[in-house]
Amino acid sequence: MDQALHLLTIATRDLDATRRFYGALGWSAQLDVPGEIVFYRSAGGQLLGFFEESKFVRDQGVVEGTPAVTGLTLSHNVGSPAEVVALVERMLAAGAELRKAPQQGEFGGVFHAHVADPNGLVWEIAHNPAWRVLPDGSVDLG
Repeated sequence: MDQALHLLTIATRDLDATRRFYGALGWSAQLDVPGEIVFYRSAGGQLLGFFEESKFVRDQGVVEGTPAVTGLTLSHNVGSPAEVVALVERMLAAGAELRKAPQQGEFGGVFHAHVADPNGLVWEIAHNPAWRVLPDGSVDLG
C-alpha cells in the first residue's frame, strides 16, 4: 500500500450548515451532490468530504447507532500567532464554536487555538515556529 491518504470523509448531520461554513471560509466544492455529499480540496492530491450522516452509515453497512470518531483533530498551520488569531476570528464569524482560545500551547512551542465546525469536527489553528508549510504543500517539521 502506498503511504498516501487521498480522501477523508466525515459524517455530517447538517450538510447545508457544512456548506455554509466552509463556503464562508472561501473553500470551493470540488464535487457537490445535494442531499448527499460535498468534497473540498484540503491539500494537493487530497480531498475532505462531508457525507450526510444517514447515507454515511448505510454506505458503511452499519445497522444501528451513529458514527463516532474520537481523538481526532484537523490542523491548519499558519505563519504567525497573529494569523492564528485572525483565522480563528474568521472561523467564529462563519459559525465555528470556540473550544480553546488562541494561546501559547503547553507542548512543542506552538501558539494555537481549537475551534469546532458545525459538525463538531475540531480544527487546531496553529503557528509552530519550528515547522514550515512549503510552497508545494509539504510540511517541513524542522
